[in-house]
Amino acid sequence: MSEERQENKMGVMPVGKLLISMSLPMMISMLVQALYNVVDSYFVAKLSQDALNAVSLSFPIQNLLIAVSVGTGVGLNALLSRNLGEKNFEGANRAAGNGLLLGFLSGLAAILVGLTVPRLFFAAQTDISAIVEQGTTYLTICCTWSMGLFMGITFERLLQSTGKTFYAMIAQTVGAVTNIVMDPVLIFGLGPFPAMGVAGAAVATVAGQILGALVGGILNLVYNRELSFGGKYLRPKGKVIGQIYAVGVPSMVLNSVGSVMVFGLNQILIAFTDTATAVFGIYFKLQSFIFMPVFGLNNGMVPIIAYNYGARNKDRILQTMKLAVLIATGFMLCGLAVAELFPAQLLGIFEASEEMLAIGVPALRIICTSFVFAGFGIVCGSVFQALGHGVLSMISSIVRQLVVLLPAAWLLSLTGKLNLVWLAFPIAELFSVCLCVIFTRRIVKTVIGPLEEA
Repeated sequence: MSEERQENKMGVMPVGKLLISMSLPMMISMLVQALYNVVDSYFVAKLSQDALNAVSLSFPIQNLLIAVSVGTGVGLNALLSRNLGEKNFEGANRAAGNGLLLGFLSGLAAILVGLTVPRLFFAAQTDISAIVEQGTTYLTICCTWSMGLFMGITFERLLQSTGKTFYAMIAQTVGAVTNIVMDPVLIFGLGPFPAMGVAGAAVATVAGQILGALVGGILNLVYNRELSFGGKYLRPKGKVIGQIYAVGVPSMVLNSVGSVMVFGLNQILIAFTDTATAVFGIYFKLQSFIFMPVFGLNNGMVPIIAYNYGARNKDRILQTMKLAVLIATGFMLCGLAVAELFPAQLLGIFEASEEMLAIGVPALRIICTSFVFAGFGIVCGSVFQALGHGVLSMISSIVRQLVVLLPAAWLLSLTGKLNLVWLAFPIAELFSVCLCVIFTRRIVKTVIGPLEEA
């Protein structure tokens, strides 16, 4: 164990090889996650458009849960990897233990949300009873059984923080595959299982999360030997929790503003037609095929940058940043090409009606032009988090989604032309990338530049 600690690959392996070896497993697992997102909506769409809308309108609350779990995980990841880079192994163990504690407490809070919020949330969005009833059922199950989500992400981040992304991929993949397999079984009632409709989709979701968390916990105990999981490390330490949330809270806010944006945009779109909200929900499922690999790239990049920040190796930080931007931009350009060439075929996966095609084809082509700028912004946001400056990432996200996108969408909706509303996406992304350029120049000059070579 001492040799592994002294020569962690994040400090010595060539940057190109390291970034690919760290990121590729996470990209694969994220693609499986994206496949689950599409498969889930694919089967729900076969029930009815109301069922698809119910699942789509659940996104803001589900995204809020994910924001809290991922935000805590990002803070844990950055702190733990930085401690390892500094050879502070006691600090790394303390971070791991307090991260596990925070994940468990967050899961308990989610249960309370599931018991009180879902029906009020749907009633505030629509008066269509079928959507309200199915959405309430779906969201209640997803919230009250979300302990697997919080613990699963925590276990995955512990593996990522020490460079063991292959095992994190296994845990994520097990959960996602379980979800994909159980979706049709529980939605339509195959074999001995009863037909549960949208409730079946929710049960499949939480079953996958719980199984993924169990696998992640076992893999940490067996393979993550750089960390110790003794009971003493689970005791809450205010300083450690503060360091986790110093990076984690901006990340939570960053992801949570997506919920506010989606909720607000759904209100703008539903004033035109509820089919527009269904199209918007489908877009979010489809874009995950492009964004998830980039998020996987970021998950591999963050511990590398945090580790080398702790080790004061500025050259490796800069090399990692440049390579990550190139790879992310390449993914985004591929996604743009597919959306421009095959929008009708993509919508056809979800049993798209003629009305949905008429709205969705131009929507996909317009929204996806924002991909040209998005890759750079996503990577920069993760770099800020890895270096402990998550507030900058939070600011760029708030500006993009709340200060620019929502007001622009509302103003464009006043024209009475739905197609103009979609232009808010590329407009907001352009503003965001300009901010990221300014923030990145500042970070390179004031944070990375002064570092001495290890």
